Amino acid sequence: MKYAMLLSHFCAMISLVMHMQINRLLEMIYILLHKKRVSAGELAEQLGVSRRTIYRDIDTLSLAGIPVYTEKGRGGGVRLLPDFVLHKSILSEGEQTEILSALHGLSNIKTADTKQVLQKLSATFNKPVTNWLEVDFSEWNYENDFFNAFKTAILERRIVEFEYYNSYGEQTFRQIEPMQLWFKAKAWYLRGFCLKKQGMRLYKLSRIKHLLVTDTYFTERDSLLGSDESDQDTSEGLQMITLKLHIGPEMAYRVYDDFTQSEIGRQPDGSFLVTTTIPETHGIYGFLLSYRRYIEVLEPEHIRRIIRDEAVEISKNHL
Repeated sequence: MKYAMLLSHFCAMISLVMHMQINRLLEMIYILLHKKRVSAGELAEQLGVSRRTIYRDIDTLSLAGIPVYTEKGRGGGVRLLPDFVLHKSILSEGEQTEILSALHGLSNIKTADTKQVLQKLSATFNKPVTNWLEVDFSEWNYENDFFNAFKTAILERRIVEFEYYNSYGEQTFRQIEPMQLWFKAKAWYLRGFCLKKQGMRLYKLSRIKHLLVTDTYFTERDSLLGSDESDQDTSEGLQMITLKLHIGPEMAYRVYDDFTQSEIGRQPDGSFLVTTTIPETHGIYGFLLSYRRYIEVLEPEHIRRIIRDEAVEISKNHL
């Protein structure tokens, strides 16, 4: 059946049930699509209404052109025509599969509603969900569950408050209009408009403590996701630097894990010349020192000097 006819059916249904809960009728359709055949008693229990209400809902759906049938006797119950949705879908088979696959990938960040939506769409398309991807972004000891809170705040445009610890260990209180969650450079970040700084900032999720989603709403800003000067202007005042490194062949297994192919230059003796651009934080010094004696910082000079001084201090602790 054509999409226009399906739309007219739902419009007719809405006009017939203005005094009823549309969500309950849609939920009934989802249940029937998923379970194929359900007793009126089971529907009444799941939807929290009486059997009489279920039968009235069945009549309403039938009048709206939704092919709901009841069968009496053993093995009977309430059901839809088997091919109801497929005959009315405006999506091709391939498009349905792509939607389910993409949504399954999204479910790996474990937001509260994704699993339920995935189940409903699977039933709607009459297609099983293929477990084609498994991703866990959290650390082994990760305890904070900010995804659902930030999802709510971003979608509902509600200001969030939290304590934040920058790379210097300084604690500050933040009020943010949250815009987007980013996963970049092996870490999750919140991008949002800082009310105190009056500008876009990035906040590393692992440094956020005592998150509160407030009841204060904000209006969307024009610079929501555009490329602007704030991309590198975070709450930590990070500056991007270009490192030039010489790394010994003993660290080959690390080089190919830590840098992209375009950043790596292999030398005749098996060593590596690496050029990479990253934000300058305290963490960069520990990262470079983790290469032990097999690394030499060629540029910039101030990083080379810091690594040298750190190595001297470390050696003093082991005399």
